[in-house]
Amino acid sequence: MVFVFIGIAFMILKITEYGPVALWSWWWVLLPFLLAALWWEFSDGTGLTRARAMRKMDERKVARRERDMEALGLNTRRDKRTKAVREAAKRAAAATPPPGPPR
Repeated sequence: MVFVFIGIAFMILKITEYGPVALWSWWWVLLPFLLAALWWEFSDGTGLTRARAMRKMDERKVARRERDMEALGLNTRRDKRTKAVREAAKRAAAATPPPGPPR
């Protein structure tokens, strides 16, 4: 996308004949568009684009699930904290020996 923005900026500078870009050949002005096309072809061919889309979709799915659970009144964060506290208390109780007769 950066190459496209650079290409658009070069085209505007070339058409308005502003700065040193006015003296450049059109091949140099249009080169960023070619680079953008090559980059898109590479990223699609290697699966980069698909991996990013899948990751974004998974993040949306998790966020939607959490939002829906909150809307239903099921506070998932509170439940996780409560469960962790209870497990920690059980471990602490198991680690200390039961009180017995003094020796």
